[in-house]
Amino acid sequence: MENQRTSLLVVLLLLLSVGVFGQLRTDFYKNTCPNVESLVRSAVRQKFQQTFVTAPATLRLFFHDCFVRGCDASMLLASPQRNAAKDHPDNLSLAGDGFDTVVKAKAAVDRDSKCRNKVSCADILALATREVVAMTGGPFYQVDLGRRDGRISTLASVQHSLPGEGFNLDQLNTMFARHGLSQTDMIALSGAHTLGFSHCNRVSKRLYNFSPRSRVDPTLNRQYVSQLKQMCPLRVDPRIAINMDPTTPNTFDNAYFKNLQQGKGLFVSDQVLFTDPRSRNTVNLFASSNDAFNQAFATAITKLGRVGVLTGNQGEIRFDCTRPN
Repeated sequence: MENQRTSLLVVLLLLLSVGVFGQLRTDFYKNTCPNVESLVRSAVRQKFQQTFVTAPATLRLFFHDCFVRGCDASMLLASPQRNAAKDHPDNLSLAGDGFDTVVKAKAAVDRDSKCRNKVSCADILALATREVVAMTGGPFYQVDLGRRDGRISTLASVQHSLPGEGFNLDQLNTMFARHGLSQTDMIALSGAHTLGFSHCNRVSKRLYNFSPRSRVDPTLNRQYVSQLKQMCPLRVDPRIAINMDPTTPNTFDNAYFKNLQQGKGLFVSDQVLFTDPRSRNTVNLFASSNDAFNQAFATAITKLGRVGVLTGNQGEIRFDCTRPN
């Protein structure tokens, strides 16, 4: 009986999610705002020309938004009491340029009288993410549209929702599987660490205080340890930024996976993808073929963009991305 119930639940969840995907379409705005993609593209390009941080910040904002309450732009909601999802410690390192990209793109879309208040902040974030990936050398993929914006954003919803930099493979797979993402999807999405930066406080444990047996994480490349220690000496300002990809930090490419083969993954959760034999073959495949990585990334981010979406008459089309109507 219990097994039957479980199977029924799985079937129901699948039907629900298929129903929701059915309402997302790449041409969702063809009658209401036909040039939405070019409007978002030029706004994002303008922002990107002002600062490169636009790219990693927008990509990371999309990931965090989708993993907390689904892709409903609730991560953009601000709270005067500082108790929204964006105020949670796990989200404080989201760079302001990501939020600003969406706000500017929304303003550009709303300046077109045909489009005003027709396009959700959630869809604008999804489109902006595709643009920054393509602008930095990654794949250009079709974006499903038709998401609605959530009205709720809480600190509590962030708890245990985002992967930690110390996660092992099982922890990563469990968290991604909750959202219907496979191990291959998870490895491809981790490849987004080919862009952007982290901070010294996120890696100091691996450099100075890893375990009782070894001060330095033994999976780290020795040369890379010396480089990191120069950038992050003991008692340095924890906010000092370090590139996630030490070789081509401003290009969306497969260098991240080549770095893992050499023991140059910045986080434990990066390096484990190579040290664990269950995921190593996929890392090797992506390291040997940029095309294989791009294809897998496009598939994975499309699946990510369907997580927990609101459609139809759920949610709303926010007038201002930072607060509910």
